[in-house]
Amino acid sequence: MQAILGVLFHFLGGFASGSFYIPYKKVKGWSWESYWIVGGLFSWLVVPPLAAYLTIPDFMEILRGASDTVLWVTFIFGVLWGIGGLTYGLGVRYLGVSLGSSIILGLCSVFGALIPSIYYYYVPSPGKDTIVDLFTNTWGQMVLLGLLICVIGIVICGWAGSMKDKDLKGAGAVADDGEFKLGLGLFVSIISGILSACFAFGIDSGKSMAEEANSLWKSMNPMESGEFLYQNNVTYIVIMLGGLATNFLWCMYLNYRNNSFGDYTNSTTPLGANYLFSALAGTTWFLQFFFYGMGESKLGNGPSSWILHMAFIILVANTWGLILNEWKGVKRKTLLTILTGILVIILSVLVVGYGNYLHQ
Repeated sequence: MQAILGVLFHFLGGFASGSFYIPYKKVKGWSWESYWIVGGLFSWLVVPPLAAYLTIPDFMEILRGASDTVLWVTFIFGVLWGIGGLTYGLGVRYLGVSLGSSIILGLCSVFGALIPSIYYYYVPSPGKDTIVDLFTNTWGQMVLLGLLICVIGIVICGWAGSMKDKDLKGAGAVADDGEFKLGLGLFVSIISGILSACFAFGIDSGKSMAEEANSLWKSMNPMESGEFLYQNNVTYIVIMLGGLATNFLWCMYLNYRNNSFGDYTNSTTPLGANYLFSALAGTTWFLQFFFYGMGESKLGNGPSSWILHMAFIILVANTWGLILNEWKGVKRKTLLTILTGILVIILSVLVVGYGNYLHQ
């Protein structure tokens, strides 16, 4: 039952992450950097402490009691993850929700799942699975198989993206709003895929804060069994501040360079709707971590949780890509290729889920 709940929570987190960019498409007359940072203020500054306030009593005391080392290391990983999040937005901008998310999150799956297990091989920590555990246990081998299948699915999706590019160029069409740029999109996607994996390290760095929240919850609920679902919400506050620092500085620079500071008060645009849709996108973005924390409390912050989370995001993002006609105008073979990639990713989720079941 714990594994089933963990998979369900990761699906909800994946749905939130795979859907967050949709409200941005409703923003009219604003530059990318303007709506990205407005949404980001909700993602990284407003919603995280609100979520902690609603779920963790005295969360500020936990933050005050944390050591400077824990806070700074967690923050730095948040900064690195923030660069990954920033380039994620650019990747989706230039490649579309479907293809951009597939490539970025496929790389996140690989680095986010394997790097921590390699790290814990050299720096052992109680309860942490190492790369040796993955290769020498049946459950770990199933997780690795699921990861391999996921990567194959990503390759298929990427292949479909190149086919889409050729189809549209051959037909003289322009994808989406004319921003489809395969080369630039692939470059920022690779950066995003590598640095976004730092989020998993941020959670581990701030684990002592989550454990304190978990202990506090258990002392207040002695009749409850299991782990506190919302224990990571206090850690998210620090990680998100790191992400905010990166994105805020870059977006302010772009506002200056592009002379787009006027977006925020431009009465010729639907200001109310733009702020509303940006806030909705930012809030939805944070919900992925809210549900990831719940899933992690059931499955642990190991390869299973990370791969499941990434795979569900890819699945949802590709589904949205089909619904939003991002593949309109392509040949039937191209459409069948992207559908095949989605089905392979679904298979990877099932294999990882089975591997985690064996690990229980």
